[in-house]
Amino acid sequence: MSHSDPTTGLPVGPRARSRSAGTDGNDDTSDRILATVVASLEDDKAEEVVSIDLRGRSEIADHMVICSGRSSRQVAAISEKLAQRLKDEFDIVARMEGKETGDWVLIDSGDVVVHVFRPEVREFYQLEKMWLPGGHMELREPE
Repeated sequence: MSHSDPTTGLPVGPRARSRSAGTDGNDDTSDRILATVVASLEDDKAEEVVSIDLRGRSEIADHMVICSGRSSRQVAAISEKLAQRLKDEFDIVARMEGKETGDWVLIDSGDVVVHVFRPEVREFYQLEKMWLPGGHMELREPE
């Protein structure tokens, strides 16, 4: 995992390839982590889940997921449960920033970076507009 900027909490510097990349270079680990992240967010009633594929566009991670919780308490709970699931299922100790305030929590698992916002904070920063090409949103509806 790369180190984080102390001001923003965002990863900086070169990122090593996935810990479980195969010898043939075919790595589906980030896709499995993404599926676990999305399932966890849906289980915990996160709203407006957006998944952004960063492969070939950024060295930060392979995927970015952005979602909202209805309150600071829900944002913190969603984040805590997600970090625990990543540890249980993939033995990943994800870095987490912002859980204390619950306005914007960043969870960095290496291959997948997750932003959990309160709706007002998400609207203010508009990360989707910055990262999605042409403003195309990939909303994931609960099943």
